Amino acid sequence: MAKKQFKAESKRLLDLMIHSIYTHKDIFLRELISNASDAIDKLCYLSLEGGGTGLARGDFFIRIEAHKEKRLLTVSDNGIGMSKEELESNLGVIARSGSLAFKDEMEGEQGDIDIIGRFGVGFYSAFMVSDSITVISRKYGEEQGFKWQSSGADGYTITEADVQTHGTQIIMEIKQDAEDEDYSRFLNENSLASLVKKYSDYIRYPVQMEMEHRRNKNEGVEGKDPEWETLRELETLNSMVPIWQRAKKEVTDKDLSQFYQEKFFDFEDPVRTIRVDAEGIVSYKALLFIPAKASYDYYTKEYKKGLQLYSSGVLIMDRCEELVPEHFRFVRGVVDSPDLSLNISREMLQQTRQLKNIAANIEKKIRGELEKMLKDDREAYEKFWQAFGLQLKYGVVAEFGANKDKLENLLLLHSSAGEKLTTLAEYVERMKDGQQTIYYATGESIGRISSLPQAEHILEKGYEILYFTHEVDEFMAQALAEYGGKPIKSINSDDAGTEEEKKELEKQAEQSKDLLGFVKDVLKDEIKDVKISAKLRKWPVCLTAEGPLSFEMEKYLAQVQPEGGTRAGRVLELNAGHPVFSKLQALMETDKEKAEAYTKILYHQAELMAGLPLSDPAAYAGLVFGLME
Repeated sequence: MAKKQFKAESKRLLDLMIHSIYTHKDIFLRELISNASDAIDKLCYLSLEGGGTGLARGDFFIRIEAHKEKRLLTVSDNGIGMSKEELESNLGVIARSGSLAFKDEMEGEQGDIDIIGRFGVGFYSAFMVSDSITVISRKYGEEQGFKWQSSGADGYTITEADVQTHGTQIIMEIKQDAEDEDYSRFLNENSLASLVKKYSDYIRYPVQMEMEHRRNKNEGVEGKDPEWETLRELETLNSMVPIWQRAKKEVTDKDLSQFYQEKFFDFEDPVRTIRVDAEGIVSYKALLFIPAKASYDYYTKEYKKGLQLYSSGVLIMDRCEELVPEHFRFVRGVVDSPDLSLNISREMLQQTRQLKNIAANIEKKIRGELEKMLKDDREAYEKFWQAFGLQLKYGVVAEFGANKDKLENLLLLHSSAGEKLTTLAEYVERMKDGQQTIYYATGESIGRISSLPQAEHILEKGYEILYFTHEVDEFMAQALAEYGGKPIKSINSDDAGTEEEKKELEKQAEQSKDLLGFVKDVLKDEIKDVKISAKLRKWPVCLTAEGPLSFEMEKYLAQVQPEGGTRAGRVLELNAGHPVFSKLQALMETDKEKAEAYTKILYHQAELMAGLPLSDPAAYAGLVFGLME
């Protein structure tokens, strides 16, 4: 029979598809199995329309055969098959989907029909790995079978074939290995089984292949040494019914944990499992897991967030990033929906309203489950917090605090109230009468924070202080700004107290203006200002930051941009009631040189207490040695 030519546009599409549309050659097997599943579905639907077919559901199968020596790979099914005309129209015109046409024809009579194939290009993905393809098919209800053959864009032939039963065989002549491509893996039974498990595990019909096994012939026989034999057995490679499609009462906690550990390569049970069965504008099922601990690469650039995305049981994306927000990037799981708008290669999604709706609902479900765990199982939540609390803090800061309202009630923080972590709500509940502000302090450790001179006047009033020890905490506090109508402020903020206390500070500053001017002249550009402190009690001096940049931010920026030179404005605060202050006043009148040395020492000590590096440690040591002489 004379070779027929693809239409001109089909030739171009075939070339584009082989070289551009599909990013992974592995996809071809998923496409062929999905097409086979569609063919079986069509026969099932016809049986509903026109009576029995004589076939029970258990009679249907999809079979894979690999012949390494001949380099042939066959995918076959006993579905509806194709007539000569259908071979011509479905395989002779690329991007015409027989499945989609069948769906359109039947929907009016049978209601919504779940057919995977929509674009009519999946079959041609096989040319990525094949030099030539032969399709042998016989349509259900017809006596004559036909053979379609093609080596690609040069055209195809259709001839009669002797076929014993209805269904379709796709026989691929696998390409020879190239320098940069191992095509032989598509003839390896273990590799093929892995691809089925990865992409087509939940196809609803058994995907079968003969697998080789070794067996001890004398197993269970006492007194005989092992005698091994090799045998081949037909195995079903896929599980067919996804765990998320089963009724809740049919799935135990052990089943869920086992699925999670095997699917996501974790050795621990998840701390929470979330099941979602949504119907409406977009229908989908989801099975989500909150891990017990972060993976070794979680806080690195290599970690990829996202949920596995399925369409009617077929894996579309291994990690769909759009389905889970960055602040919940630790969540693992699967989402399966028949309503998704897929692109032509079925490898990724078009940006659709359905996807956004699913993502928004999933975010709400995760947040609700975490809030429930915090309320009902504090011990489990604290374990979760140890693993992923830092991620939630980053989530508050990200996008200029856009998600702070979603996350603020999930935060656990250290405080001066005790060793137990506290929520912001619990802090507010413990606030003293008259306290209007939520206070926090930052430092390298809880011990160093609790000994800060600036904390004295806050603790003296019986107010609680939140202790922030991580570099992101200061940014988090600024992003939050307030909680429950209470402003969140650093203990370094200007909080002079009552009007009487303010007037007393102004009086002390006026009485000490000569000393304050002297100190400012000595330190020059090191500080922006010097003033009498309302914060200090037993300590003579402290250093606070003026402006939006705190010392903790300065230290963080110094790590990420060592040459940046970004510096917080320094304000030296002096305790007018401390003996050192009186000593400094006296020296200013009698021994200005020593007064200058005292001033510099006080400034450097304030730097050390603030956790800041000394600009000139040797000069500071020299000043101290001078006083010891």
